Amino acid sequence: MWGRIDGLRVLELGMPGKQRTWLTDLVLSGAKRATAGLLELDYVAEGEPLEHVGERLVLVDDEGSRAALVEVIGVEQVPFGAVSWEFAQAEGEGFRSIEDWREVHGRYWAGLGHEVTDSSTVVCLTFRLLTP
Repeated sequence: MWGRIDGLRVLELGMPGKQRTWLTDLVLSGAKRATAGLLELDYVAEGEPLEHVGERLVLVDDEGSRAALVEVIGVEQVPFGAVSWEFAQAEGEGFRSIEDWREVHGRYWAGLGHEVTDSSTVVCLTFRLLTP
């Protein structure tokens, strides 16, 4: 998930292909201001430290090219069952409810081989777009 461009960590959203293109476009439009990662899958398994407030990340497109620069404005570790509706809305993906968010994310992570429970730790990352 992580690499570096110009010394900054790279942020790749979703899976390569249509999903990544869609999510990247949501960030560029200003609709997506947050993303969720599963602590065990996206950080522990990859030996990757959590982001920190003020860190700048290079958002990459489906080709792995720089699409934008974002700045982290919030990092919170939250049990899956306690992720807020406010956070889900900030993801900008059109979720109808927090239950919808949980169902979509649970299915996504299960598809990657990681079943989640209400106590699974989710890293809730919020950011602001600096440059497209």
